[in-house]
Amino acid sequence: MPKIESFRDLKVYRMAHRHARRIFERSQQFPEEEKYALTDQIRRSSRAVTALLAEAWARRQYRAAFINKVTQALGEAMETQSWLDHARSCGYLNEEEYSEFDDSWAHIGAMLRRMIQRADGFCNTGS
Repeated sequence: MPKIESFRDLKVYRMAHRHARRIFERSQQFPEEEKYALTDQIRRSSRAVTALLAEAWARRQYRAAFINKVTQALGEAMETQSWLDHARSCGYLNEEEYSEFDDSWAHIGAMLRRMIQRADGFCNTGS
């Protein structure tokens, strides 16, 4: 396994970035009246996952700070799933699209939970 030297090397970062981009592209088709509600919210929460992973990586010298940021990223991933529920119930996503998006974000969430469980392997605690 190659050494992880940057947050950009994290598989979960790359996956979250790719799926946030997919949400951005698909949400461009949401109705104009959702621009400042659902569209902005789902874009913000999906993009926040990668930003929080970058912050977690920068703070990995401190295990608690690292876990805190990854936990926040997990919260944003789950918030994204909630916004997907709304998009489906409003008819902006069909069942197939919804399932693909939801499965992807559930997988990202599982990867983030594993990062939290294995925080010692990511952190530079100086011990």
